[in-house]
Amino acid sequence: MSEFAMIDLVPTTPVKAESPLAMCRSKVAQVAASEAGIVIREHAFLGHLVLRGNATDAAFVKGVEQALELPLPLVMGPIARDASRGVSIQWMSPDEWLVIVPSGTEFVVEKRLRELLSGHYAVMNVGGGQSLLELNGPYVREMLMKSTGYDVHPSNFPVGKGVSTTFAKTTAIIRRVGETQWELVIRRSFADYLYRWLLDASEEFGVHVAG
Repeated sequence: MSEFAMIDLVPTTPVKAESPLAMCRSKVAQVAASEAGIVIREHAFLGHLVLRGNATDAAFVKGVEQALELPLPLVMGPIARDASRGVSIQWMSPDEWLVIVPSGTEFVVEKRLRELLSGHYAVMNVGGGQSLLELNGPYVREMLMKSTGYDVHPSNFPVGKGVSTTFAKTTAIIRRVGETQWELVIRRSFADYLYRWLLDASEEFGVHVAG
């Protein structure tokens, strides 16, 4: 671990931190949360880590699972997730995974991974460039059907599945974490555009922006 220059990207001194949606303003008529068909909530400042390594290396798999206390997904689709701890691992490609952890713990998690892994691997903190939007409500799937070409029917997209795909002429990671609860992981550079798209696409169902 001494070979790496590691930096904790979460400042210890008071600074102004802004989410990717800090400059966005709602442009649609909102309804009360209890009446909304879709409730949108941003979970800003979570820890996002990109992990790369050899999935056929038993030592790599064991080290990741020991560090994160979750099984490492080895195929596209299933997300390893512990909702009580706020930790998840998602397969992104044959040698790449997205790890999401609670805000402020990403540096500890990165150090833990580096302590337990060896050989050819990489861990990168990308939290500053991404954000997670939670979409809740009975009409989320209908809104998604207008926004992505990926099949979000329950027979093809069960609870616990996640994919990276096209979304509103750009890309996003779509994750289904409950019967009517979904998540979108979006890039900072597209955050304003995607947020406005979501508001417009959700308005007909009654939309509420929480928190």
